[in-house]
Amino acid sequence: MLKLFTHPVCLQHDPGPGHAESPARLRAVLQALDQDRFALVDRVEAPRATHEQLLRVHARAHVDKILASAPESGTLRLDEDTLMSPASTEAALRAAGAMVAAIDAVMEGAATHAFCAVRPPGHHATPDAAMGFCLFNTVAVGAAHALAVHGLKRVAIADFDVHHGNGTQDIFQREPRVLFISSHQSPLYPGTGSADERGMGNIVNAPLPPGAGSYEFRELWDGALLPRLHVFKPQLVLVSAGFDAHRSDPIADLRLQAEDYAWITERLVDLARAHAGGRLVSTLEGGYDLAALAASASAHVSALLGE
Repeated sequence: MLKLFTHPVCLQHDPGPGHAESPARLRAVLQALDQDRFALVDRVEAPRATHEQLLRVHARAHVDKILASAPESGTLRLDEDTLMSPASTEAALRAAGAMVAAIDAVMEGAATHAFCAVRPPGHHATPDAAMGFCLFNTVAVGAAHALAVHGLKRVAIADFDVHHGNGTQDIFQREPRVLFISSHQSPLYPGTGSADERGMGNIVNAPLPPGAGSYEFRELWDGALLPRLHVFKPQLVLVSAGFDAHRSDPIADLRLQAEDYAWITERLVDLARAHAGGRLVSTLEGGYDLAALAASASAHVSALLGE
């Protein structure tokens, strides 16, 4: 069974006119998933993340700042790219809470796979700072919950967003129970993610040059990244599902297609089936061309359903 976790307030987080990370992104994803072939997907309203869950990966000062910073109207700029509107705090709490609830669902046997259709995205948020459109690090909150509450010893995070998940790496680079695997374009924001950034041997970065496409992406995952994941034998597979490596995306220069997201999802499902009792949870990260995002998310969820 596949569960989809989302919340209406995630559509109300609004960084302002012309911002790439707009409510239209999530609206496009949800509309794409509102088709007959996804009728069996169990839709669940995401709860709020708790202070305890957030504090496992973020400094108290950062959590307090985000909880107190939503403006009464308009927007508040945290950095050049990251803004908050009146609903942003609630949206960020629901996004992180979706990941926690999804992990509980797969760990307790209520679902095999789950997809968190939420925003703002999360993988750039560091222990003590919001950045790159991200307020709380959604996938990291989930991974830390899996370790603390479910007692797991091996959690894998696969990140195929076009941008390096610097925040996720910062949070777990000294946590050997978490393996972080990232393919991403380089050079590109945020300028991290070189192959020599290895943490305690639990960080695997695989940069792709601008212009790389399906062949290079699949060769990289098949030849290097998926074998490393299989050696780790994760008890839970988490996915930072960014779809901005698509050839139509306006803010990067890789050349993937929707079929590539179906392909990598199928491989990650196989990984979860081999080592984790099938347990896999993914969360929406980037993707800024609405048509490409809708098609790619649809391909991802179709693959989670086994289509």
